Amino acid sequence: MTIHPDALRLSIDDFWDREILPTLIDYIKIPNLSVAFDPDWQANGHMERVRRLAAEWLHRHPIPGWTLHDLGIPGRTPLLLWHVPGDLDKTVLIYGHLDKQPEMEGWHEGFGPWTPVLKDDKLYGRGGADDGYALFAAIAAVNALEGHKRPRIVILIEFSEESGSPDLPPYLERYAHLIGKPELVIALDSGAGDYERLWSTTSLRGLVSCIVDVKVLTESAHSGIASGIVPSSMRIMRQLLERLDETATGAIRLPELHAEIPVQRREQAQAAAAILGGRLLESFSAVPTLRPVSDDPAELLLNNTWRPTLSVVGQDGMPPLKSAGNVLRAHTAFKLSFRLPPTVDSLKAQDVVRRVLTADPPYGAEISVEFEQAGTGWDAPALAPWLEQATSEASQTFYGHDAAYLGLGGSIPFMGMLGEQFPEAQFLITGVLGPKSNAHGPNEFLHIPYAKKLTACVAYILARYSELAS
Repeated sequence: MTIHPDALRLSIDDFWDREILPTLIDYIKIPNLSVAFDPDWQANGHMERVRRLAAEWLHRHPIPGWTLHDLGIPGRTPLLLWHVPGDLDKTVLIYGHLDKQPEMEGWHEGFGPWTPVLKDDKLYGRGGADDGYALFAAIAAVNALEGHKRPRIVILIEFSEESGSPDLPPYLERYAHLIGKPELVIALDSGAGDYERLWSTTSLRGLVSCIVDVKVLTESAHSGIASGIVPSSMRIMRQLLERLDETATGAIRLPELHAEIPVQRREQAQAAAAILGGRLLESFSAVPTLRPVSDDPAELLLNNTWRPTLSVVGQDGMPPLKSAGNVLRAHTAFKLSFRLPPTVDSLKAQDVVRRVLTADPPYGAEISVEFEQAGTGWDAPALAPWLEQATSEASQTFYGHDAAYLGLGGSIPFMGMLGEQFPEAQFLITGVLGPKSNAHGPNEFLHIPYAKKLTACVAYILARYSELAS
C-alpha cells in the first residue's frame, strides 16, 4: 500500500492530541526518580505507578496480534516488552525509558518538575521529553501503519536508564528469546540540533562519575586559629582538579581519556555546524555576556561529542551561605562527572582517574575516590544506503528539510550493550531534546509539533523499511 504522508500526519497528530498528551500530563505528575536518586523506590511506589499507567494505556490501545510482556526480576526495576508480529521476517527494536532525573532548582514561577504546564506548543515538566513520550510515540507510529506491510516490532521500555541502566543486562540475558535479533534499532532518547529536521545520532559519549573526598581534620576548626597551619581542603581539591583538566581551557590532561576522531565524524560535525552556525550557545539559557569556549562551531560540536570533559555536579562538606561561619572545614567532597569519547573504555578511564587523584596527596591529606557509575560510549556502524534514503525522505516529507547527522554528548548505555550484542544491526538514534529543552535541568519541555513530526518520521521509516530493505 502506498504511503500517504498527509493522511499519516493527520492520523498521528490526532492520536497525539487525543491519546498521548493527556497521559503524558499524568506521567509528569509522578516523581519517578531513577534508582540512583531514590534507593527506596520500591517502598515509595512511584515506579509502580508509572509501570501501571503505561501498562493500562497499552491495554487500551491494542494492535492485532500484539503481546505485552510486563516483566519483573526481584530487586530489579521493571521492564515492559511489547511486540507485534510483522509481514516480514525482520525485527525492529524500539527503545525508550520511563525513569526520571531529580527535580533540580530554578523552575519558572508556576512551573515545576511534577507540575505539567502546556504553553506555546510545549509541555513542561520532568520526564516528558526525557523520555516519557517514547513509548506512546512508538505505539502511535505502529498504529498509523495499519494496512501497510511492516516488520516484526519489539518495543523495549526500561526503568533504570538515568542510573546507567544497571538493571537492563539481566533482562537482556533472560529474555533474549523474546527480543530476537533486530536488524534495525530505533532509540527515541536522543537529541536534535534544531526543530527543523530529523536528526540522527551517530555516536554517544561514555560516562564515569565519582565522589572525591578530601579530609584534613576530624572536626572543623576556627578559621582564624587554624588557617595558615592547617591546609585548606578546598585548596587541595583545587590542586587535584588541576591534575585532571586545564583551568583556562577545560582540556582534559589525561591522554588515556582521549581518542582519535574519525574522519567521517569530523565531516559530519562540519556539516552540522553549517546548519547550526553560531546558534549553539543559544540552545542554553546563557547569561547575556557569556561566550562559548571556541568561535568555531565545528570545534564546539567535536568538543561535545568526541572529546572528554569534566563537570563538577555536586558537593558536600560546605554549608550554605546563610549558615557559613568563619570555619576551616574538615573536608570537601565533589562529585565529578566525566564524559568520554565514544571509543574510550570507561573502566580503564576509572583506573586512570583513581590513580591520578590518589597519587602523592598534597600535604598528606586523606583522599578517597568512590566511583558511582560507568558506561562506555558508542559509535554507530556505517549507515546502510536504504536507511539513509528512508531517513532523508522522511525528513523532507515531514519537516521540509533534509536529515542531519551528529554525535550526542550524552550517554545511552543500552546502545553500547546492543552494539556489542548485534554488531550487524542498523541504528536510528533520535529524539526530541532540541535547543533549550533542558533535559536533567529546570524547565524541561517537550516540543509537541516536533514530537508529532518525529513520530510520523518513525512510521514512515518503518513502512519504507519493508520496501527498501527486503
